[in-house]
Amino acid sequence: MTGHYPDLAGRVVLITGGATGIGAAMVEAFARQNAIACFVDIAETEGRALSARLSREGVTAPFARCDLTRTRDLQSAILSFARDHGPISVLINNAANDRRHTLTDLTPGGFDALIAVNLRHQVFAAQSVAPMMREAGGGSIINFASIAWMIGGAEYPVYAAAKAGVHGLTRALARELGRDRVRVNTISPGWVMTDRQRRLWLDDAGRARIARSQALPDELLPEDIAQMALFLGSNASRMCSAQNYTVDGGWT
Repeated sequence: MTGHYPDLAGRVVLITGGATGIGAAMVEAFARQNAIACFVDIAETEGRALSARLSREGVTAPFARCDLTRTRDLQSAILSFARDHGPISVLINNAANDRRHTLTDLTPGGFDALIAVNLRHQVFAAQSVAPMMREAGGGSIINFASIAWMIGGAEYPVYAAAKAGVHGLTRALARELGRDRVRVNTISPGWVMTDRQRRLWLDDAGRARIARSQALPDELLPEDIAQMALFLGSNASRMCSAQNYTVDGGWT
C-alpha cells in the first residue's frame, strides 16, 4: 500500500543516486505523488531509461548524470535543476557505495573516495539547498545512513564510519537550520534486497542471517524505504527533525 501525500504535488525533490535500487524506488514514488522528482547518478544509461519511462507514464523525473564525488559538479547540477524547475524543497541524500574493504587493504585514496560518496556529498548537497529552503520558508533534508555500523559489520569499516557520521551530521544540521523550518532527519535501512545486493552479496548464508536477525519474515524491499522517505518529505512529518528512522524489518 502506498501512502498519498497531496502536499508533495508540484514540489521539487532532489534524489542523489536515483538511477537504481533504493534511489530509483524513491524517484518513482515521489514522481507518482506528482512531485518533480529530479535525480542524479553516475549510471547514465539506467538514469535516462528511468526518466524516460516515467515521462511516458505521465509523471516528471528529470535526470542529470553526475559524479557526486566531484563537489563542484554536484552543486552545479543542483543549481541547474533549481533554475529549470524551481527551488528544491526536499533533498534526499541517498547515494552510497558499500564496497567491501578491510583495514589491511585500505589506502588514503580509497579512504577519501569512500568518504566522498558516503558522507561528503551529503554535506555539500545540503549546503546548496539550504538557502532555497530558507527563502521558501522551510523544507526537508533526508540523509541516508545504514544499520551497518549498529550491527558491527566488519566487511566495510570506512563505510560503517561514514554512515555513523551521518547521524551526527543530521543532528547538527537540524539545529542549524531548524529555526528556518528546515527539517533534517536520517533514514537507516537494513539489508534491502536491491538487484545489486542480490547479485553481489545474497547467498544461502545471507538468507539464513536475515531469517535469524529480522523480527519480520519478509524481504525488505526498496519500496519500503521509499514509503518512509515520502512521509519525511511531506508535511505529515512537519514536527519531526533531528531523528533517525530505522527501516530494517526489526533487525536492530
